[in-house]
Amino acid sequence: MSLYRNAIWFLNGIQQYTRSGYEVASKEFDPRDLDVSVVGRSFMITGANSGIGKATAVAIAKKGGTVHMVCRNKDKAEEAKEDIVTKSGNTEVYIHIVDMAQSRKVWEFAEAFKKQYPSLNGLINNAGCMVHKRELNAEGLEKNFATNTMGVYILTQTLIPLLQKSRDPRVITVSSGGMLVQKLEVDDLQSMKGYFDAVMVYAQNKRQQVVLTEQWAKANPVIHFSVMHPGWVDTPAVSTSMPQFHRMMEDRLRTVEQGADTVVWLALSRVASRTRSGQFFQDRKPVPTHLPLAWTHSSAEEIQSFMTQLENLSKAVQLQPASFHTDPSQLVDKHQ
Repeated sequence: MSLYRNAIWFLNGIQQYTRSGYEVASKEFDPRDLDVSVVGRSFMITGANSGIGKATAVAIAKKGGTVHMVCRNKDKAEEAKEDIVTKSGNTEVYIHIVDMAQSRKVWEFAEAFKKQYPSLNGLINNAGCMVHKRELNAEGLEKNFATNTMGVYILTQTLIPLLQKSRDPRVITVSSGGMLVQKLEVDDLQSMKGYFDAVMVYAQNKRQQVVLTEQWAKANPVIHFSVMHPGWVDTPAVSTSMPQFHRMMEDRLRTVEQGADTVVWLALSRVASRTRSGQFFQDRKPVPTHLPLAWTHSSAEEIQSFMTQLENLSKAVQLQPASFHTDPSQLVDKHQ
């Protein structure tokens, strides 16, 4: 049954998630949606030094927005920042060095950012990873879960008060269509049971992001939450983590700009802010979060269990000793 389901999903993907899928969908886009200026508004983008994150940063900077790049690698971040400033002509681009897999440091950074900056109009949870063997971070969390789910949870949850007092606040999380073949596994959030299949672990994390977004939207009506599938995009992350898929699909993969299009639309357009909060988007349209006749729906009890587990893990992270040799204020750019 799962092979059949995966085959249906893949055939659907060939039609919709590829470059040709984007070209068909984009015929219905209204170019006026992005005829906006966001001068004076600030946006935080995780994983902003390459791929979809960088393409998003360029697009927002071109519209006049202040961009906060959250990156793991200082050299790559500085190189990317230079390119973003050159392409956009906007110097309001700031770097924050944070590894989203390091849960305590994500929390320290978000707390420091909240104290230093008066507002944040958009948070774009883009950073992700696919680690192929089971590894743990300093807090004992499995690394894919730590980056893709806990990092997103801690960063967003900590910044919600700052977003709430900002104008037209939005949170966009970059998910994946792979989550359609996964049901939320509330009894095994960190993939401890059975065979460790990184592709399925990643898809499970992406399902977790969709459920999180739905729950955040219900709890925080002031903020517009959305989660999206960028399609199959030719990024460094895809070529590194899924080399076989990349080789097979290379000619059909979307450009990073095509992959970033819906992120940018959700972050900037007035039309997007009028859509119902908490939805899953693909090519500027809300789409179902389950395949037809799917077994992937969760009960209210399962969702409550999931949210409680995340809250408890987050509290445990905050109770850990402060990160060794970390001054949280150093994580926030002082040159503004």
